[in-house]
Amino acid sequence: MVTASGHTEAIQASRVIGTEVYNTEGEHIGTIEDVMLEKTNNSIMFAVIGFGGFLGIGEKYHAVPWSALDYDPSRGGYVVPFTKDQLKAAPVHDIADLTGDDGYKARDASYSYYQVPPYWV
Repeated sequence: MVTASGHTEAIQASRVIGTEVYNTEGEHIGTIEDVMLEKTNNSIMFAVIGFGGFLGIGEKYHAVPWSALDYDPSRGGYVVPFTKDQLKAAPVHDIADLTGDDGYKARDASYSYYQVPPYWV
């Protein structure tokens, strides 16, 4: 099935990882570093977006609700409806934070900060 923006609903996680992320103003935000899956109810918890840093040094990770990302074929990347300032002020995590407490703490902080309706209620 094809989504409203013209792309298919299914994609391999390996194709998502490494994809660039932009905001609606066209500014480069970061890169999708990983996708966190909630294995008990088959949902995508959030995308892990690397923001800042150089060659992995000083990079910060943001958990961004998957539903907030929309693929834009003309950019060859995902677009989020957030400004760079919003992302800079967002909760920042290291890899251990993203997986600690089964990812629920990072997930809950992300959905709350970005004011995205939770998929789990």
